Amino acid sequence: MPARDDDRPDDTRLPSDATEEQRRQAGDRLRERIYATFTALAVLVALNGHGEHLVPGDVLWTMLISVVGVLLAGLASDLVSHMIVHTTLPSALEFRHMVAVASRALGVLVVPVIMLLLAVGGVVAVHTAMTVAIVALIVSLAVVARIAVSRTGLAGWKQLLVLAVIVALGVLVVFLEQLAH
Repeated sequence: MPARDDDRPDDTRLPSDATEEQRRQAGDRLRERIYATFTALAVLVALNGHGEHLVPGDVLWTMLISVVGVLLAGLASDLVSHMIVHTTLPSALEFRHMVAVASRALGVLVVPVIMLLLAVGGVVAVHTAMTVAIVALIVSLAVVARIAVSRTGLAGWKQLLVLAVIVALGVLVVFLEQLAH
């Protein structure tokens, strides 16, 4: 009987006996989610500082194009890296994994897209939509960091310390993005 989606390990619930390959693939997916999240955050934080004349559709379009661009760059990077390391093109299975990694990272955009579509429809103000989207993206980063830290097997206080460092890096990234604009 083929495995159902519920039976397959994913990013958030790998079984304790997951293979090294399953762990690597989950790590690949989480890495791309982090890139997509930081890209969306950068766009929204930068645009949010541009005053009251933001057009919600333009914000949505800019965010989508930016995130898709970063994910396509990641796919190209994976392809080149694979060819350098393995001196061959990826197999069909490996290429499907690369595409899945890039495409699944788009999931981080669900809340921002919904909020910006509500702004396009006039249901909420564009700045409200952007604020909710920014908070959702930051929460997403915290969840991914928590998943990663919990898998380390470190003592509780060390997990907390590593999580604090990761969160501090995230805050620094957002601060630098804000400073640039």
